[in-house]
Amino acid sequence: MTETRSFAEELATRAIPAVGVWNRLEGRPRTVGFDRALRAEVRDPLWMLTRQWQLGEFRGANAGSPVTVTYAVSPSRPTRFKAPQGQPQDLLPDRPLETVAERRRPPLAYGTPGSEKVAFDLRLAIGRQWLKLLDGYLPLGQVLGFKKFYIERYPIALPDPARADDVAKLAHPEVWATMQAISGRRMDGYLFYQYLKAGGDAAEGLLLFRETVRKLGKRLVTWYEKLIDQPSPSDATWDPGRLEHRFSAAASVPGGEKKLTAPEYPGGTLEWHAFSVDPLNPLGGTKPPEPTLTRTVFPAPVRYSGMPLPRWWAQEDGKTNFAAVRPDSTDLARLIFLEFALVFSNDWYQVPCDLPVGTLSRIQGLVVTDVFGEKQWITPAGDGRDEDWKRWSMFTLDTIGVEDIRADTDLLLPPSVPKVAEGSALEEVLLIRDENANLVWGIEQTVTTPIGEPRRGSEAAAEVTTFRQRLHDANPATAAEDPPRAPISYFAMNSVPGHWIPFIPVHEPGDNREIRLQRAAMPSVVDATPVKPRTSLLRVGLDERAATEKPQYFVHEEEVTRAGTRVTLAYNRTRWHDGRAVVWLSARRGVGRGEGSSGLAFDLVVDTPLPPAP
Repeated sequence: MTETRSFAEELATRAIPAVGVWNRLEGRPRTVGFDRALRAEVRDPLWMLTRQWQLGEFRGANAGSPVTVTYAVSPSRPTRFKAPQGQPQDLLPDRPLETVAERRRPPLAYGTPGSEKVAFDLRLAIGRQWLKLLDGYLPLGQVLGFKKFYIERYPIALPDPARADDVAKLAHPEVWATMQAISGRRMDGYLFYQYLKAGGDAAEGLLLFRETVRKLGKRLVTWYEKLIDQPSPSDATWDPGRLEHRFSAAASVPGGEKKLTAPEYPGGTLEWHAFSVDPLNPLGGTKPPEPTLTRTVFPAPVRYSGMPLPRWWAQEDGKTNFAAVRPDSTDLARLIFLEFALVFSNDWYQVPCDLPVGTLSRIQGLVVTDVFGEKQWITPAGDGRDEDWKRWSMFTLDTIGVEDIRADTDLLLPPSVPKVAEGSALEEVLLIRDENANLVWGIEQTVTTPIGEPRRGSEAAAEVTTFRQRLHDANPATAAEDPPRAPISYFAMNSVPGHWIPFIPVHEPGDNREIRLQRAAMPSVVDATPVKPRTSLLRVGLDERAATEKPQYFVHEEEVTRAGTRVTLAYNRTRWHDGRAVVWLSARRGVGRGEGSSGLAFDLVVDTPLPPAP
């Protein structure tokens, strides 16, 4: 036997989610024109009463307007942080969460072990600060001798054309001129900093003012570590295989600890939607939550420009033209917005609730008192089972996993800042698909010169190629070549620009279907040696492994879409709520410019210009 239920019962149980509202009122003019029907002319009092009845102005409801709202909210601050490869640590309140989540160490040397020194702008800044400290705390007659001592002890050497690691310093004229100007005249401050961090004595080799110099050495270390916020090697959050940041934070809430994980944070603005509730592997060590706040406030009706008025004869504001919004049949977001703005807007009230930044807040209870003195207990709109497909909410966090657990309705205000000043891109890599060559290319659009200035990757690659070609032609052992003897030549493969780094598809370990992208290398057009990337974004593994090991770098295939992927590296600066300025280096992921073609081809036969006959 079929159970019969009324429409009101169906809506009360939410068995069939629907919005049953009839809000369309159409006139039936008896003439061709609509002008008179749209005038809404007043005929007589009976017509007026009929019109009011037709629009529902006589319809009453067993309800009253809200007068006061009393709520209790429990705010909790995230106090623990964990990187994917690091250990849980305290999340200090002296900096925004973006800094801790995005920061990375500036690349100061390439090669193994650090054979190619770069970032001489930062090295010079550290050395200048040390010499400035000596000027301020040592007698004038002794300062020059001390400066000469440290410049000779931590020198900046001239590039050597015989060393392959120095080619980038010699190929660019401005870099070469800068290296000539500072060599032997300034000290390498980063070498001195590394020595002090390893436990070295700043006054080693000195006979006078040893205690003063040791104190200045500690001040230099503190100054540099405050200059740029840097993580330890194990606390880096950047996942080079996924091209995004991954980290977790935890807060103590009533009932235990809540772990919030950002599994796919691309960088930039850190908002609440970057996090998900992670019920597994709690971090531990969270501090107790803050006391529960109980407040009684006055609700106010929601008002906005162009809002439809509840009375038929009221004149509405014409500044907002909702008729100009033309959503498509599949544009659900605009359709929902219009439905709210035109139908349900006069039934909404807003309640002030001030919460501090950097808190995870849970509303313990909310009571509404109307004009009749009746109290209504309000439950969260998104309450219920997390996997319930009929559940809908806004500004709430999803839960990782498919377990049938209770939905999370807490509100997260991450300890972030509204504005971050981003510097010019020091590195920019564009990952594109090349269907003709069946490859993915990592194009180094912007590279950093050894003196710390950004430069177009194509220009830097052309300069290196030209410089190496000159060295190749000047070498008697390689300059002599066998002249061509046939009118045609066979080439197994042509060349691509030096700033195009190939990624070849390989199988996932233990899987014959899934593939990933492995970084490879193209042979140089000069001497067929592998061309290595010049950006730290693509040099993953090249500077950490021993020279005898073969470094490998893999990127998941789904991270490089048909639209491409753009990754940039730049310095960021912001000011925290206590006025403290924070600077950090971070990578940011964005959308590319679509597919491309490198022009790579194989098995070519080309014409060969023969020398003139004798």
